[in-house]
Amino acid sequence: MADYLVIVESPAKAKTIERYLGKKYKVRASLGHLRDLPRSQMGVDTENDFEPKYITIRGKGPILQELKKEAKKAKKIFLAADPDREGEAIAWHLANQLGVDIESDCRVVFNEITKEAIKESFKNPRPIDMDRVDAQQARRILDRLVGYNISPILWKKVKKGLSAGRVQSVALRMIIDRENEINAFVPEEYWSISGQFEKDDTTFEAEFFGDSKKKMKLTDKQQVDEILSQLSGDTFDIANVVKKERKRNPALPFTTSSLQQEAARKLNFRAKKTMMLAQQLYEGINLGKEGQVGLITYMRTDSTRIADSAKEEAKSFIETMYGQEFLATSKPVAKSSAKTQDAHEAVRPTSVMRPPAAMKTVLSRDQLRLYKLIWERLVASQMAPAVLDTVAVDLVNGDVRFRANGSQVKFQGFMKVYVEGDDDKEEEKDRILPPLEEGEQVKFSDIDPKQHFTQPPPRFSEARLVKTLEEQGIGRPSTFAPTLDTIQKRGYVVLDAKRFLPTELGGIVHQAVNQYFPNIIDLEFTAQMEKELDNVEHGLIKWVKVIDNFYGDFEKHVKIADAEMEKIEIKDEPAGEDCEKCGSAMVYKLGRYGKFMACSDFPECRNTKAIIKPIGVTCPTCKEGQVVERKSKTKRIFYGCDRYPECEYVSWDKPITRPCPKCESPLVEKKLKKGVQIQCTECDYKEDTQ
Repeated sequence: MADYLVIVESPAKAKTIERYLGKKYKVRASLGHLRDLPRSQMGVDTENDFEPKYITIRGKGPILQELKKEAKKAKKIFLAADPDREGEAIAWHLANQLGVDIESDCRVVFNEITKEAIKESFKNPRPIDMDRVDAQQARRILDRLVGYNISPILWKKVKKGLSAGRVQSVALRMIIDRENEINAFVPEEYWSISGQFEKDDTTFEAEFFGDSKKKMKLTDKQQVDEILSQLSGDTFDIANVVKKERKRNPALPFTTSSLQQEAARKLNFRAKKTMMLAQQLYEGINLGKEGQVGLITYMRTDSTRIADSAKEEAKSFIETMYGQEFLATSKPVAKSSAKTQDAHEAVRPTSVMRPPAAMKTVLSRDQLRLYKLIWERLVASQMAPAVLDTVAVDLVNGDVRFRANGSQVKFQGFMKVYVEGDDDKEEEKDRILPPLEEGEQVKFSDIDPKQHFTQPPPRFSEARLVKTLEEQGIGRPSTFAPTLDTIQKRGYVVLDAKRFLPTELGGIVHQAVNQYFPNIIDLEFTAQMEKELDNVEHGLIKWVKVIDNFYGDFEKHVKIADAEMEKIEIKDEPAGEDCEKCGSAMVYKLGRYGKFMACSDFPECRNTKAIIKPIGVTCPTCKEGQVVERKSKTKRIFYGCDRYPECEYVSWDKPITRPCPKCESPLVEKKLKKGVQIQCTECDYKEDTQ
């Protein structure tokens, strides 16, 4: 019979840990929380210091009974839930249910599921950290007070099934504010002048910079014509050559937030998917002879710190694989801010000696892609900076100055393994200039003036929204994925071309919350509330005081909203056509994913169909139908013939009206990472758009 009972959250972890600990230990899983606030009622006594009413979660009764049965047989119980606030709260609930003294050495935490880490953690058990439990409990109660007070008002005044939450309402506000910025944006005209120059049969490009005194902005065609009129002949003098050596440092290891952002940029993973895959890699993968092994450290962290043992292992690997010159000569400086908890390490592989290539046979495609990203990021973070040679050359004709910039990777350093993605910048590429010296002359072969217009700020992608939420101190990394998932499930936003677009319903809910609960969507107020909740964790303030300070004013707003908020009727708009099934008028309805067409005789007739949008292009296949914009089941936009199924033409790329000038085949707009390019569907013809 086992002497010790160990309780973890996941069955996958339970098997692995039991194998590591040996016969004296029996490891069982709680499958997350066993107790929580009731779903059918508030469950918080606002008249008695916000005392929570916890009940056993429906369906978890048998698990709790089994754990109680095992607990009676054990000499000692260890609570080994995840090493974060949520895990601490789970351990506290289990202790209460199983009669474990919370001040005894019952709590075991580990950052990775490896034999060494597990055995070491059991040598150093500790009491349950009640400050962390209180911080988690305060968040849970605060979110319950907000959600269970505002949501019923929205059901009554707007529509059933709506919700408003502390963090989700701020995220929705950010998306709507950005949309308002875009709608209010007034483009401004500006111009550029590119020149193609020749030196010793080599062509290179330079851009207009200014006159001999200063840099100039070109705002209209008149200015451009004036500049071009000043050019004398086709010869430019090389007036200035500046050569520099620039170092580029590697990115630090992943935090939860930076992992979500990079997986979105490089792998096109949603935050929810990234966290699901990371959980699988953390809990363990069957490696054959080695058995079940955790491949990465715990994935909920805001720290970029890594253990000395991991640094030494990475150093040994880099030296063996790439050579000593690729080793970092100075220690990477970990980012730190007032918001950083630094409770445990960055997200990293548990062993650098398991390179992605060796994991191909044991991981799924998506698991491997995420593991590769985490592995490469960690290895690169311990490598030497990249060294780039840069050169800036000024080319002068009279009072007109052009500038050519070139750069070349002199030493790859960390870039041999990994380069961090960026929403705004392109990855470093060689732009090589021919040898140019002051006093020499070059000739231009072409001068190309172009008109441009300033662009509005981009809509939020998942990566950019996660980054902004983190920078503003809204929510915590572990909450970002469920927050983004919730506002989509409620129908407040949709993803269009991987960017968040608010729906009409989202706008209505935001307007209602903004009018009656301005603090809930105020960025500074929400960030300050997060700081206070962190102070609870640090033992600087009691959780009841934090909730009490918030609730007094909030309760007044709830009463005012309930009494004064007018009922918002979302009227069905006539669609201008009849139902093909029963002949009744079709109307536009507002659903979870925006507007759709439905029969006005619902529920007798349940006919619905998507709204199709003609784009003014004749179908290139049948030459009879019109191309319309449609949406796939995953809400991705595609284009098809309106005569479907008679004509089966479909395209992910948007067709345009004019044919290819080379072969007369259809042209399409191809969306690239940095803009749109017009391409022929048959030949190699391409043209860039502005």
